[in-house]
Amino acid sequence: MAFIVRDEIEEYAARHTTPPTDLLAALAEETRRTLQSPQMLTGTIEGRFLELLVWGTQARRVLEIGTYSGYSSLSMAAGLPPDGHIDTLEISERHAEVARRYHAQSPHADRITVHVGPALESLERLGGPWDLVFVDADKVNYRAYYDAVLPQLAERGLMAIDNTLWSGRVAEDGENETDETRALKALNDHIAADPRVVAVMLTVRDGVTLVRRAA
Repeated sequence: MAFIVRDEIEEYAARHTTPPTDLLAALAEETRRTLQSPQMLTGTIEGRFLELLVWGTQARRVLEIGTYSGYSSLSMAAGLPPDGHIDTLEISERHAEVARRYHAQSPHADRITVHVGPALESLERLGGPWDLVFVDADKVNYRAYYDAVLPQLAERGLMAIDNTLWSGRVAEDGENETDETRALKALNDHIAADPRVVAVMLTVRDGVTLVRRAA
């Protein structure tokens, strides 16, 4: 399912991206077959994108807000340096169970910790600094996650925020906007005007915004 680009372009890009491991392919298949909202699955292109972000930045302490079935955390784990670790936050015990099961089958089982509960509470307990943060959770709370995480970014830390183009709905005017659309529009405007950061919005899948703190 393409979000921003045409389906045939998305499929072409996927064919020219290094394929997922057998374990990730099995996780994707189970996610589509058994879980609600399978469109939330990170998928091949964004999975490799996140892996390369971790690898390129050599992020040692990685935070994920929104585990879902664990595809993105497994993808990022493949890019970790030897002493790296991922803490991933999930509200649903059902989703966490699937993620933990696949994490346990991977070579990275001891480098990923799933925390179940409200993300803001887990964030307060874990504390920073974070070298890389991936935000892919409930859209209405994105601004709260952004405000909580930004002060916890490491000096050269990056935040990657998913779904910021929201299938193009953020660029439309309409009276019947959902709470999610309004929240994402407000966040995008806030980031663009925030003097504390440098940001770029990418048309990867459903939109990914990269943020770093300004010097």
